Amino acid sequence: MQREAMDFDVLIVGAGPAGLAAAIRLKQLATETAREVTVCVIEKGAEIGAHILSGAVMDPRALNELFPDWKEKGAPLDTAVAEDRFVFLKTNGSYRIPNALLPDCFLNHGNYIVSLGSVCKWLAIQAEALGVEIYPGFAGADVLYDDDGSVKGVATGDMGVGRDGNPAAAYQPGMDLRAKYTLFAEGCRGHLGKQLEARFALREGRDPQVYGLGIKELWEVPAQQHVKGLVMHTAGWPLPADTYGGSWMYHYGENLVSVGFVVGLNYRNPYLSPYEEFQRYKTHPDIRGFLQGGRRIAYGARAIAAGGVQALPKLVFRGGALIGDDAGFLNAARIKGSHAAIKSGMLAAVAIADALAAGRSSDELKAYPETFERSWLKQELNKTRNFKPYMKRGLYVGALLFGIDQQLFRGKTPWTLHHTADHTALEKAAECKPIEYPKPDGSLTFDRLSSVFLSNTNHEENQPCHLRLKDPNAPISLNLALYDAPEQRYCPAGVYEIVRDAMGANPRLQINAQNCVHCKTCDIKDPSQNIVWVTPQGGEGPVYAAM
Repeated sequence: MQREAMDFDVLIVGAGPAGLAAAIRLKQLATETAREVTVCVIEKGAEIGAHILSGAVMDPRALNELFPDWKEKGAPLDTAVAEDRFVFLKTNGSYRIPNALLPDCFLNHGNYIVSLGSVCKWLAIQAEALGVEIYPGFAGADVLYDDDGSVKGVATGDMGVGRDGNPAAAYQPGMDLRAKYTLFAEGCRGHLGKQLEARFALREGRDPQVYGLGIKELWEVPAQQHVKGLVMHTAGWPLPADTYGGSWMYHYGENLVSVGFVVGLNYRNPYLSPYEEFQRYKTHPDIRGFLQGGRRIAYGARAIAAGGVQALPKLVFRGGALIGDDAGFLNAARIKGSHAAIKSGMLAAVAIADALAAGRSSDELKAYPETFERSWLKQELNKTRNFKPYMKRGLYVGALLFGIDQQLFRGKTPWTLHHTADHTALEKAAECKPIEYPKPDGSLTFDRLSSVFLSNTNHEENQPCHLRLKDPNAPISLNLALYDAPEQRYCPAGVYEIVRDAMGANPRLQINAQNCVHCKTCDIKDPSQNIVWVTPQGGEGPVYAAM
């Protein structure tokens, strides 16, 4: 079938905070200058917010710039932070760090506990009111290039393709969406962003991006256990001191508690399971007391870019730019990225508006990285740039060094520490000790499949697997042989299984792609970089209600 095409001034791939903020700012600037600018946003989720997952405590600084009257407009920032607690957990106890000793990045006065999915839904309403065209359920499958090599848009994925790769009865070809400039706002480890980094050598001279895996549950708890406005973070148990990670617990709304756990994906022991560590964490007395007797109502998982300013790629290329977490705009020390995403989208929008006003198209938006260098966002990211490298040295040494960095030097140390790629960190299974995890009790701790059920994940089974193997033999010959198949443990959704025949022989990797919650951990942590995550049909994956 002939592919249809549509043309716009600006195309934005991804309706998260970065993409929607860019679209809104473009339309605001067009109104201010009485210019007509056509803006289209596509979103692979079935609805706006369906694939949005975050803790989340939101710094409203960027939103204040985008909509100074956001309160009057009804933005869903309803629970102001009332109390901060930072606690080190031990096996049989805990100790709290006095707030006076905490670096500023761990304090949240003036911030709000939110559902980021709800914030994105609100942003989408504002964008559409300004004339932005938004199309959920359309996944950007491929980048379109002009004859001169510049980006000229994206192709959405074909629908109704069978498992064998051939058109099925319900086949519908995707569309070519073309634009003078295309912004990529796919979130962490973007499928197209990764391709653009390779094609345009955007990481040349930059550190590799490093990541954490964030796993989240949403609970409704008894009123007497709810402390509205409480923001609590922990470090320590159950993770060993040499493994970076920690937790959050945010009390907001009507007896809702967002509870989650982050494990740095540079961990070394292939037997470690981030999902099981999270379940074990909830059994600590300091945590159990808040959740016991409550009801778990949602689950999700997502990789988090944690490399900081030294891991940002070159942001621009001919015809487009990376914004938000597609570039890695997240402050890992603050455990916040939504304000950074919004600001990056606004900076890119201003650069595009100026380019269009000058009659330009498909060139390199140099003004975007130049204004970033002069922005408060650059200053903020620069201040905490050494956080993740310090924490590689172990919990206690890393915490001490980062505390000195922030309290004594105010983040202005004359050195910048660097990263190594997460997939290179795994040690051989023979050199590591297996970890025995307790069985779930079904009331406080749960198995993976019951968790995936709560994520509302759905994929049409008769389609090509969106988890591709470069070498189909590597899962057995390399991963199983050397690392005891770590994909069985690092995946928080039970996608990967090693299955054997009735005699216990002939192992093979089974990929349960229908369980995938699009966290991208396999694309990041696979030791041979053999697993490649590509977008499935539009509208598929999790549906994170109020997450």
